[in-house]
Amino acid sequence: MRDIREVLDARAVTTVFQPLIDLASGFVLGYEALSRGPAGSPWESPAGLFAAARDVGREHELDWICRAVAYRSILAASADPALTWFVNMEPAAWRTACPADLAPVAAEAADRLRVVTEMTERAIADDPSGLLAAAAACRASGWGVALDDVGADPMSLALMPFVQPDVVKLDMGLLRAPGDPHTARVVAAVAAHAEASGAVVLAEGIETAEHLDVARAMGATVGQGWYFGRPGSLPVRPRARAQLPFLAPPRRDTRTPCQIVAGRRPVRRAVKAQLMPMSRHLEAFAADGQEPCVLLACFQEARHFTPATARRFARIAGRVPLVAAFGAGLDDEPAPGVRGAGLRDNDALGGEWNVLVIGPHRAAALIARDLGDDGPDDERRFDFVLTHDRALVLEAARALLTWLAPVRSPAQLTASVR
Repeated sequence: MRDIREVLDARAVTTVFQPLIDLASGFVLGYEALSRGPAGSPWESPAGLFAAARDVGREHELDWICRAVAYRSILAASADPALTWFVNMEPAAWRTACPADLAPVAAEAADRLRVVTEMTERAIADDPSGLLAAAAACRASGWGVALDDVGADPMSLALMPFVQPDVVKLDMGLLRAPGDPHTARVVAAVAAHAEASGAVVLAEGIETAEHLDVARAMGATVGQGWYFGRPGSLPVRPRARAQLPFLAPPRRDTRTPCQIVAGRRPVRRAVKAQLMPMSRHLEAFAADGQEPCVLLACFQEARHFTPATARRFARIAGRVPLVAAFGAGLDDEPAPGVRGAGLRDNDALGGEWNVLVIGPHRAAALIARDLGDDGPDDERRFDFVLTHDRALVLEAARALLTWLAPVRSPAQLTASVR
């Protein structure tokens, strides 16, 4: 083939599979599907393939092609329904409809296969809201979600509790640097998340018995790597002797942060001038660089997102994976790097002034409701809660993100037609 357009037009992609092993029993739980371009071509490696597709503006189409070819290979293998199939997806591609010729196999896969959609932490910087929305849609469809390469970029740790992955895949670099302080921080954060959520920890890149020992010490219960098998063709009629568990689908919470928090913590009253130092303190908490954080803030109306606020939030957005602002009249990007959510008239969130900061180990929130006073702005009264309860802050933050990242239906995600 002469160029990448011909490769894409011909759907000339193949899939190889690598086994995923339960470390306690040694049983195969499933396989990861890995895409390859035409053998011997400049596009044989997935990196070269996707780079070329990106150059011609067809990266998202290629993502659909890779997934569809993988599904077709699995379906043709008459595999055990208990097997779990890890299939990569670029979260930004979920916004793009499935090409019509690939829609039937995508729909059949949705009906017949037990899939874990792998999302890489590369997407966190590029499209964090797309990552979160795609993850929610996959979970709503009954499929699992894996966050891949965790540890390669510390920012993945901040969004891990929002993605709520069924599987956390430790980057292979961690196995090769077990004594590094960065490795220790990542392993501690992942262990805390797994303990709280029940997520499975999977270690990638296991190539030796020593790597296997390190993976177990890091809390991994599932492994992948050349020690267990190199990528290749599927065995004939592959079977499972154990099954990788999925988490229960998270409940979609449509309450506001005030509705979630106020009934579970003592509520105090103060004027805006008294709450401003608390709000600024939480902004500084997000910006201090001690750990990557998510910052979510509700401003009621766009006029409260002042030029000075915009500058502060833009600086923070340059250092953390996600900064979002909510308020009536706000643009989609009210400051560079800041995700905006404009509220509709009479939105339940419109009366709230909230500032939430969540990192891998720390969390805090100022949750306040406007009492509707007239008069000087600084003298407006609010009922408020200041909390550092991580579980409660996360619950409120997850609910708040529903205003930022609307979820497509499972049918749209798995079998939408261009």
